[in-house]
Amino acid sequence: MSKYALVIDYKYCTGCHTCEVACRKEKNIPIEEYGIKVIRQGPIKLGGKWMYDFVPIPSNLCDVCTDRIEIGKDPACVQHCLSACMSAVPVEQIGAHIVDKGEKVACFIP
Repeated sequence: MSKYALVIDYKYCTGCHTCEVACRKEKNIPIEEYGIKVIRQGPIKLGGKWMYDFVPIPSNLCDVCTDRIEIGKDPACVQHCLSACMSAVPVEQIGAHIVDKGEKVACFIP
């Protein structure tokens, strides 16, 4: 089986924290730890407008839900993301997947 990466197009992340909750429930992670954590960057003033970025950052507990991928499901965070800004992609296909995404893309390979 191919190794997977989590690709996050955080331009579209709304900061809802649903990925955190889904991961915590899927992996039974204690309240003081995170499998993925949404970090707020900002406010930043760009071109006369105040902006925030919300960036989901996987921790060392994240394995991109390989057990779910093996049975044909998306990782819990990807399945529950309300803005559909995350996807699990085979490592070999990362370049082709992110080429059209823009400048606000993060890639996590456990």
